[in-house]
Amino acid sequence: MPKSLAEGHIKVAILTTKPANPAAPTVAELNNGINAACRIMFSDWSWSATDSDKVDEKALCDRGNVNAFGASNYSAGMTIFRYFNAGTGAADPVEDSLFTATKAKGTSLWIYERETGKLESAPWAANDEISLGGEVLSDSPQKPSNGGGYIKRRIPLEPQSMHENITAAA
Repeated sequence: MPKSLAEGHIKVAILTTKPANPAAPTVAELNNGINAACRIMFSDWSWSATDSDKVDEKALCDRGNVNAFGASNYSAGMTIFRYFNAGTGAADPVEDSLFTATKAKGTSLWIYERETGKLESAPWAANDEISLGGEVLSDSPQKPSNGGGYIKRRIPLEPQSMHENITAAA
């Protein structure tokens, strides 16, 4: 079996409405969400589990530290490209939908990532592997420190309820 490069294979659905079952979103829910991968900058996309909390579980007889894993932790954030109408300079209501969905601090979003051998352009399908998905809160959009390149905003995300290694429901 061949390895698969990540480039072009990461699909991201961002839902502004809570799925019926956040641990098993349906194909229809995913395909009706914002297809966000082409609107997110690759270099700082952060969507992953991180080190869990540690709980000290040392017994009196133990000579070294003994820890157990506690609560799970996650890292989440993205820089998104803005889209404007060339004629009027106003935000494009369709293409700029990701910024519209994330611009208010404290907005609940449900984000799901497929990172498999399928190309990003392939629609969601039943039993697609979802590496990580769940509810996040958006923080206030931030301007990048350098003013060059495309107009974009960094959106810090605070994970609320996450689900690892799940699948899309039919």
